[in-house]
Amino acid sequence: MDRERFTILLGGDVTVTDRLKLAVANSRVIAADGGMRHAAPLDLTPELWVGDFDSASAELISSWPDVERQPYPAAKAVTDGEIAVSEALARGAGSLVLVGALGGARSDHALQHLLYAVALAERGLDVTLTSGEEEARPLLAGSLDIDLPPASLFSVAGLTALTGLDIGNVRYPLKDFSLAFGSSRTISNVANGGLVHFSLKSGKAIVLARPYDLTGA
Repeated sequence: MDRERFTILLGGDVTVTDRLKLAVANSRVIAADGGMRHAAPLDLTPELWVGDFDSASAELISSWPDVERQPYPAAKAVTDGEIAVSEALARGAGSLVLVGALGGARSDHALQHLLYAVALAERGLDVTLTSGEEEARPLLAGSLDIDLPPASLFSVAGLTALTGLDIGNVRYPLKDFSLAFGSSRTISNVANGGLVHFSLKSGKAIVLARPYDLTGA
């Protein structure tokens, strides 16, 4: 087991895929409230379960009697997901896979997870958000490589204006590109297969990839 790599189980939708199973294998696990429902399908046993448990059914709670629970009141200043991440950081996390961070019934939570991931990346954490079908990675000044199957779709969503953006090993490469805030220029690109290379001189962005979506072929 990698003692510094943590999977955080969140409440959004999850599709169990081979890529997702590989991403969470041999990691330590913390569940946030109803995110515990993803543990069994992924063959994971969390070391801690946190939250106010308002979205965890009695049946789910009774199914995991041996997992340590850390309850919080419903009236609290942070989300269950942020509490779970904070616990992982306190236990030495260096990298995080946030499962169930995208989609689901709460778009406000999904957006917050994306913003929080960028904040964590600024602190030096390696962060991946995933639903199984879709993945997201923060992109900050510097470089980032993501292994994607050939013909899979991905987009770069700028959270600020971007300067010096390079994207390589793709159908529509960019070199030293400046992206205005709000522009759709970097939406719907197609991976050639293997490592897609990103580099950025300044700005903050999210790379959203769909490894199983080959409609761009």
